[in-house]
Amino acid sequence: MVDINQIPTRRPFHRRRKTCPFSGANAPKIDYKDVRLLQRYISERGKIVPSRITAVSQKKQRELAKAIKRARFLGLLPYVVR
Repeated sequence: MVDINQIPTRRPFHRRRKTCPFSGANAPKIDYKDVRLLQRYISERGKIVPSRITAVSQKKQRELAKAIKRARFLGLLPYVVR
């Protein structure tokens, strides 16, 4: 009979959290006119990508969403991509 304590256990996988791309020394500023920057945070269907995927902090995610919505309202970004 095999004792449970004799079986080697694996260490649990721990993925290191990425840092926010908008915090730091030379981080880009979130601006609704910077369409190229905003397009990196929009999916191919036109939806805003969640912060758990992009690793953007909560505060910066709110600013990013507001900037994307402003750019959409002004016609700089599309609401939906077909």
